[in-house]
Amino acid sequence: MSYHLLSSPLQGFTDFRFRNAQQKYFGGIDTYYAPYIRLNKKQVIKGSYQRDLNPEVNTSLEVIPQVMTADPDDFIFVIKYIQSLGYKELNWNLGCPYPMVTKSGMGSGLICNTEKIDHILDRAHTETDVTISMKMRLGYESPEEIINSFPILEKYPLKSVAIHARLGKQLYKGGVDLEGFQKCIDTAKHKLYYNGDITTVAQFRKMRERFPSIEHFMIGRGLIADPFLPSMIKADTTAYPENRWEIFREFHDEIYAQYDAALSGPTPIKMKMQGFWEFFAQSTHNPQKVFKAIKKASNPMKYQKAVGEIIAAQR
Repeated sequence: MSYHLLSSPLQGFTDFRFRNAQQKYFGGIDTYYAPYIRLNKKQVIKGSYQRDLNPEVNTSLEVIPQVMTADPDDFIFVIKYIQSLGYKELNWNLGCPYPMVTKSGMGSGLICNTEKIDHILDRAHTETDVTISMKMRLGYESPEEIINSFPILEKYPLKSVAIHARLGKQLYKGGVDLEGFQKCIDTAKHKLYYNGDITTVAQFRKMRERFPSIEHFMIGRGLIADPFLPSMIKADTTAYPENRWEIFREFHDEIYAQYDAALSGPTPIKMKMQGFWEFFAQSTHNPQKVFKAIKKASNPMKYQKAVGEIIAAQR
């Protein structure tokens, strides 16, 4: 059976700069999901969202916009916005686990509210012709939450339901619940995508073997930690190219230059790249030492020196 690899959106990381550079230097991803649009009590699309979804910077890859809201009017507003840009599908985030989101009844905190889910999906399908897909967790408190939502979801022609096989209250701690995901496969009538802890080729092989009926696999944090991962999965190999770190350096320098041009001053670019290195370091020989060296780099010159030393050590 053929399969598709999807980039799960991570707020603050997988914007158009990262997506384009990942595709250019590594490849392997079939579809990228843009980080969610969230409206803050005003029906105004922030400039950062506008820039990220601008068709002119997303010409060579398939991108699906995402929204996070529990308000039907906001949902319709975002649908009309993304359609005005030419997008035909909107993904609805019912997966975000962070307390500031879930306490507002959004993300994975909305899974238990089937009445509200029903109302929003009804309006979206009645008032628009957009294709809707879902990104969910197994629930916030209990995996029964997603099972209870399926009868509502089945009322609508959803394209797919991507499920991160954890509870919201876990955040990213603890293992994925493969039995919980299997129960979703046994219960749901929609096409399901698997998401959660695909961080190595071996882990992907394990998930394909465990869930032979699944054709779509989402890679989230594992894609940032190792941008080579999707292409290695596609090639069914655990061997990196001989010039692995030269390729990584070119990729790093490209996103650094773009973020440096977009951000104001040395502190924002330091924090942005430090965030990336929390993930990048995981693919090095000594993650703790590498990340410590990045954190110690107090200005752009010291940062570039640290990066050069890290890459030289990896070679």
